[in-house]
Order: sequence, then structure tokens, then C-alpha cells
Amino acid sequence: MTIGQSLLSPLGWIYGSVSFLRARAYRAGLLKQRRLNGTVISVGNLTTGGTGKTPMVLWIAQRLLEEGKRPGILTRGYRGNFSSSPGETGLPDSTSDEVKLLKARLGESVAFGVGPDRFARGSELARQDVKWFVLDDGFQHLALARDVDIVLLDATNPFGGGHLLPAGRLREPRSALARADVVVVTRANSSPAIEAAIRRDFNGPIFYARPRLESIVDCATGKAASEAFFGSEECFAFCGIGNPDAFVANLKEWGISVAGSRFFRDHHRYTQRDISDIQAEARRSGAKVAMCTEKDVFNLPSSGWQGLRLLYCRIALEVDKGDEFWAFLSERARSRS
Repeated sequence: MTIGQSLLSPLGWIYGSVSFLRARAYRAGLLKQRRLNGTVISVGNLTTGGTGKTPMVLWIAQRLLEEGKRPGILTRGYRGNFSSSPGETGLPDSTSDEVKLLKARLGESVAFGVGPDRFARGSELARQDVKWFVLDDGFQHLALARDVDIVLLDATNPFGGGHLLPAGRLREPRSALARADVVVVTRANSSPAIEAAIRRDFNGPIFYARPRLESIVDCATGKAASEAFFGSEECFAFCGIGNPDAFVANLKEWGISVAGSRFFRDHHRYTQRDISDIQAEARRSGAKVAMCTEKDVFNLPSSGWQGLRLLYCRIALEVDKGDEFWAFLSERARSRS
């Protein structure tokens, strides 16, 4: 434990105690959950930062669409602004990068309820005949009842260093895993050590998932880069996501040479000064290509790139035993509906 963590650990103990008592109050019925008229699948985690929630939300929504269902995604729209007037769906629009990414991928077949009051947004969607809801970042949003609770753990740092906020990255004590229906370990094929740690608090099924590269897209043309790109050009990687080290590791795993990198805070809105700094650092590294994540694209200014090719990674979540995972979620949802 660092000196900073030692100083903050009392606050972490208070934070953890409040979280524990709040969860216990909901479990005992002292605090009441509100239930939507439909099936709610929650996707969440124990830690702050990126564990793959957005790709998992996308994966579930696509499976629901394949079955002919119209899903609704309930999300806070973190770091997004809301319009005061309704958008095309009759609900307020959001500038959240995650919402924009999901809308770009899923199109108009999926409804969105964006805002801190997920019950109110879900009720609005229910009046539009939406019966299936995906609750984004929902594990700690106990005010809304759910039929299935999925918790994601990032294999590169599954328990946030073991310390609760603000000393570490844990939102709740590890014992909170007992509330989950299923745990998905992301960015790994198998990890007996992580499974053993999970089993101290959780007895349900454990699955694994990893990001899979679909394509490298040129921001100027919107077209995928050719296969000849891989290994032929060094890139300068930059991103504003929860786990930037994992992004660089994934690039290397996918055969992309990384000459340098620069990281920003999660959901960072890039300025022209940021773009100038990225281009200068990229040139110093010898890279002629800048590479970011798909989420970053929605936070970039519309102009400012000069003499540097800008690309982004379009990824999908690859779930091991995906059909078995989906069958479990479907059966759990049916048993509680």
C-alpha cells in the first residue's frame, strides 16, 4: 500500500460501509426497488474504469435483435449533455460518446433511455412497447429491479488493486459479487487464479470474453484499411478510455506496431491543442499514422489533422461459449419474469 492509499484508506472504509449498508437495505426491503414492465438485463462491474461494459451491452442488444426483439438501452450517458427538447425518438438526445457509439452501431432498431433516472427513462420506453431492457453500468444502480445481473471483471486488474474508492478503484467490497448471477472475465481466455479469487464470494457461472478486432477504419474516408496496413506502418496510439494500457496491448496483439502513445482521462473531449500535441508527439516517434478507439472518434474535433493519417479500431466482444452464455441469460430472465 502506498502512502497515499494509507491516508485514503479510512475514507475507503467509510465508502465501503455505506455501499454495504445500502445494498443490505435494498435486500431487506427497507429501500424499495422499482420494476419496469419488461425484462431487465444489467451489465456492470465492481471497479471504476473500462472492463468492457459497452461492448457487452452491444453484444446483448445484437442477440436480442437476432431473436426479433426490440431492446431498449438504459444508460446514464456519462459525461454527456442532454438537450432540453426531445430528439427523433421523442426522448432527450445525449452527447455521451458511449451513447453515440451504440447508436451508430445499432441504428434505429434499438431504443435509448438516457439519464440518471433509469426507471423514468425505462417507463417512457415501455410506453413505446419496449419489453427488453439492457441496463448499462447497472450493478450499483440498485433502485431499479433487474432480472439478470452480469458483472464484468477485467483480467488485467480484476479487483482494482484491492482498495475501495478513493484509495483504489473498487466501487464495492468484493463480497458484493454474491449479488451477481454471472461473472464475465474480460481480456482473458482462462485464469484459474482469478477464478479462485472470485469463488470466495460467488458460486455462479463464470465466462470469458475478449475484444476482437473487426476492422481498422480510416476517419477521412470511413473505409476499412487494407490487410497490407498490418505490420507495414508504425502508429501513434492515443485514447481517453478507462483502461488505456489494454488498448495498446490489444494493438500489439493484433499485429499493429506502436511507436508511441499518449493517454487522456476517460471520456476526454479533445481540443485543438490536444490534436496539435498528439501530432507533434507522433512525428517525434516516427509514426505517420495516429490510432484511437471508436469511442474517441465521437470526442474529436471535426478538423485539425494535418499530414497525419487518423484511424480507429472497430471492435466487437468475443464471448467464449457465447451460445451457452446467452442460454443462461435467457433462462435466468424467464425464471424471474
